[in-house]
Amino acid sequence: MNVSQANSTRCFRDTSVTSVVFPCLYSVLFLAALVLNGLAAWIFFQIPSTSTFVVYLKNVVVADLLMTFSILVKVLSDSGMGSWKLKAFYCRYSAVLFYTTMYISILLLGLISLDRYLKIVHPFGKCFLQRVGYGRMLSASVWVVMCSLALPNVIWSNKEPIHSTKLKCTSMKSEMGMRWHEGFNYFCQVVFWGTLALMVVCYTFISRKVYESLLASRSSSRVATRRTKGKVFIVVAVFFVCFAPFHFARVPYTLTQTRNANPCRIQNQLYIAKETTLWLSATNTCLDPLIYIFLCRMFRRRLTATLSRKPLPLVNPESPTETSTKLEMSNVVRIRRLSTEDMEKALDISPQSLKSEQ
Repeated sequence: MNVSQANSTRCFRDTSVTSVVFPCLYSVLFLAALVLNGLAAWIFFQIPSTSTFVVYLKNVVVADLLMTFSILVKVLSDSGMGSWKLKAFYCRYSAVLFYTTMYISILLLGLISLDRYLKIVHPFGKCFLQRVGYGRMLSASVWVVMCSLALPNVIWSNKEPIHSTKLKCTSMKSEMGMRWHEGFNYFCQVVFWGTLALMVVCYTFISRKVYESLLASRSSSRVATRRTKGKVFIVVAVFFVCFAPFHFARVPYTLTQTRNANPCRIQNQLYIAKETTLWLSATNTCLDPLIYIFLCRMFRRRLTATLSRKPLPLVNPESPTETSTKLEMSNVVRIRRLSTEDMEKALDISPQSLKSEQ
């Protein structure tokens, strides 16, 4: 056992709050996420993957569902309802799944932002990233890379766990496992802040395009303006609110795990801060469906039909000129004079309407 692990063992974690409050919060989150993402999966997998946007959203649904199931194990483990074996299972497998799917969702939200940028700011471009096949390849690459980098956290959590429900996950890691754990967390910080930077750049250009279009249309409709702005910023708002606080708290907490440079009292405070912001990150599983509702017209139509128990009305297939990027126009002059209504349609993606973009 190295020095940091020995010191970590001597610092007893205060679980008086985390073993009572957080299991209740996570239980509510689990039930809500299970219903919302179960419904989203049932609807989405009836929608054909005719655009990169829908491909990315389907992968987000899968990641959110897997994260939701790992939340259940966390509830049972943190509440002390299970045995030490359940705690060991959570540390070795379920926690790894939780974090891996969270960062997969982060990367996919970044790809969604890039997709919105390409379709709104460069509607006439024939970038290969807008092809469905490449969208599938990018999504698969995200899964393969993140799972491959997370796997050593499973393999090197190979030490015999103590027979206690207050088991610390780091106590199961070998020396190599602790080093990989620290390095992987730094890599995840790069993933988050890099994705956030990408989103800021993409949405800066998107907002400028929206602003120019609103000026060109001389729109006086405040409702339409608010709706358009909402569609532009919903992804980045969900992203920042859910994930930014956790990544501010994560690095100092990780250092207490691997280097143990702080007094025990500080370690416990950082642990509570990490758990609080981690729960906020997990709420992403419930907020992601807002993205589906705001940005995918076909999803809204199917959701409405499902909730009203009415069959989806039969409509004529949308022609290339009636696409959601519609009136992404036929020439540069048309772009500059794009009306508010047309810009809303450009922000509102219907999968069937994007066949012409493949």
